[in-house]
Amino acid sequence: MTVTGIVTGIRTASSDGFWIQDAAGDGNAATSDALFVYTGSTPSTKVGNKVTVKGKVSEYYPGGSADGGQSVTELTNAEITATVSTGNPLPAAFALNASSIPAAYTPEAGGGSIEGLTLKPTTYALDLYESLEGMRVQVADARVVGASNQYDELFVTAKPNENPSLRGGAVYGSYASQNGGRIKVESLTGTNFPVADVGATLSGATAGPLDYDEFGGYGIQATTLGTLTGNTLAAETTRAQNAGELAVATYNVENLDPTDPQSKFDRLAAGIVTNLASPDVVALEEVQDNNGATNNTAVAADQTYTKLINAITAAGGPTYAYRQINPVDDQDGGEPGGNIRVGFLYNPARVGFTDRPGGTSTTAVSVINNSGTAALSASPGRINPINSAWNSSRKPLAGEFTFQGKTVFVIANHFTSKGGDQPLHARFQPPTRSSETQRGQQATQVNTFVKQLLNVQPSARVVVLGDLNDFEFSNTLSTLTSGSVLTPLVNTLPAPERYTYVYQGNSQVLDHILTSPSLTWYDYEIVHTNAEFADQASDHDPQVVRLIP
Repeated sequence: MTVTGIVTGIRTASSDGFWIQDAAGDGNAATSDALFVYTGSTPSTKVGNKVTVKGKVSEYYPGGSADGGQSVTELTNAEITATVSTGNPLPAAFALNASSIPAAYTPEAGGGSIEGLTLKPTTYALDLYESLEGMRVQVADARVVGASNQYDELFVTAKPNENPSLRGGAVYGSYASQNGGRIKVESLTGTNFPVADVGATLSGATAGPLDYDEFGGYGIQATTLGTLTGNTLAAETTRAQNAGELAVATYNVENLDPTDPQSKFDRLAAGIVTNLASPDVVALEEVQDNNGATNNTAVAADQTYTKLINAITAAGGPTYAYRQINPVDDQDGGEPGGNIRVGFLYNPARVGFTDRPGGTSTTAVSVINNSGTAALSASPGRINPINSAWNSSRKPLAGEFTFQGKTVFVIANHFTSKGGDQPLHARFQPPTRSSETQRGQQATQVNTFVKQLLNVQPSARVVVLGDLNDFEFSNTLSTLTSGSVLTPLVNTLPAPERYTYVYQGNSQVLDHILTSPSLTWYDYEIVHTNAEFADQASDHDPQVVRLIP
């Protein structure tokens, strides 16, 4: 195939090549007027050149066809046969905004591919982007909804009124709220990439060829990059608990191990002391063993806990104690060799922990009936750890705490990840969420255990919390709360405040605190300290509930 067009952008960092576009176009809104020319090495042309290129047309699936993503039309084995002219003005950029991007995100195909459907770019956002693939597009004064990352990427929204969070993000509040205005931005300018937090603005025009990859879908390869303004977002803090309130928090500390720099421990400690106001109990997720990702037989994590506790004390917080159970080596998923697990920090000056022997990595904790009062057979103890629901996944940890003479059961969780799910921007619609099956099984296990506690003692005070890796509207949460045994506290917040994680520009809930019916008074808050920021102590936001047991 031989095509002629104006070079609109050149990429040399990876997947080397260039984009060409027909300035006149074919007049068909459903077909792109541009093409990516894959060279595999630094292209021998310049932006503004009008070139004739000969090559083979192919459909390339970033990440592989099995990943489920869209394809990119490319010209491969390409050769520039002629440079027709130089210094040409670039074709006008298509304006992406609330008027041009359809409200509906995608057609559905019963879980099958949408590639065979008639493209409707005025009806569906994905169809619009497909019709513009490779063409110059532009956003103006675009708000950042996903902070800059180490790969020099960020996400903006071209639809500023689409499900905004209170702090400038885009809230993913249902499976039908994909936020079609989200666009990834990368740069071809060669200048320093902006370090932007959520809520900032790329003022002016951000323009360039519209590309697609597996790490976020459609995005602008910017040849013109807006100026970063309004980058003023501050981390939140919460109030301290009163004397009669029990404060329980959850915090995913993102693969924490003693080989991490002291600065990470110090930042996590400051978050616990300053931003969370030193809760009485903190459930931690992603605590690694004493040598982190070194893949040997080590499973103990005493050094990890001690280093964090010392950092908390140095930051002016209490001297926490900890409770946990070492996993079986290489059986709980996560980073290979890391042996991540959940565990508890607690302030012994305010809270007691009932130590009851018998809890091991493979021994299931059970509920004891002491004349109508519930107790744990082992504290801490793991919930049914050899059940297949927990294969290659973290096992929940149950602990029996006392506060001002009252027993409170706390169950820390880190459900299996969403790895393997098809992306929102997949060619298969609706996308398959294959990982949800195991999380549903895990939710059933925890729900059953909570019911066992409440069957013995209906007034039992139970807090279930942690990184559940699923949304407040998911089947996982419906299963976990089945029988009205638990109240998901995130649902008590206004919708614009419901998020603990930002993924590809969507602010969403992965972390949760749930309480049993007897805990009728609570003051609950997600404390936004990490997920919206380019510079993070962890990729998750912590949260805390203050209770009167």
